[in-house]
Amino acid sequence: MKSLSGHNVLVTGASGGIGAAIVERLAEEGARPIIHYGRDRAAASALLARLPEEGLIVQADLSTAGGAFELWREAESAVGVIHALVNNAGIRTEISIDAEAGAWRGAWQKEFQVNFFAATDLCKEALRHFKAHGGGRIVNIASRAGQRGYAADAMPYGATKAALVNLTKSIARSFGADGVVAVAIAPGWVQTEMADEFIAKFGKQAAVADIPISEMAQPSEIAELVAFVLRPSQRSLNGATLDVNGGSYIR
Repeated sequence: MKSLSGHNVLVTGASGGIGAAIVERLAEEGARPIIHYGRDRAAASALLARLPEEGLIVQADLSTAGGAFELWREAESAVGVIHALVNNAGIRTEISIDAEAGAWRGAWQKEFQVNFFAATDLCKEALRHFKAHGGGRIVNIASRAGQRGYAADAMPYGATKAALVNLTKSIARSFGADGVVAVAIAPGWVQTEMADEFIAKFGKQAAVADIPISEMAQPSEIAELVAFVLRPSQRSLNGATLDVNGGSYIR
């Protein structure tokens, strides 16, 4: 059953890892993915070529103040009606409290720009669009880090994801009556390039030591959950934060 047939879905940070898995799963369920990428056009083009259904590619630099607005304009111009937004794009940088003030502020500002402010700008445009077209869906990819805190040298990442969770709740409460459904998904470790780099440096056991099932999530698990949330039948998930962390953080 293709539960998302006819749905245009904008996915940010879609050229690799979790984003690519989300795009492929949405296409399998009949959606028309709008594949956003920042720099890696080759990966985005290869992803598009793998899709069983029609899709399209849009480039935008979300690290700039106007990048998200430009992305929305181009996507809307290309497809007319956008039915759902998946804010997946994100970066993770490390900065020590011993860093000089300029570097410290720069790291926080860049991470908030990409991980949060770009998402808020896209949500703003999506909400206006959804209100004019009878509703829509927003899925914000947050993190376990936003739920329980994060490592000393990566505090900006956890803070941006916590803000994204709160934004999702505010949207759900404020715009549910307009037909908008907003959900946050908060993964722990996912088997991506970032995880592989950590494992190469510290070993797998360091990554899974506090995960009761002793395994990271696969990108396909996150993708399957996103597709489920976007189904028209799942209205009552509005406002939820769905944890995908193998039991390493339980609320």
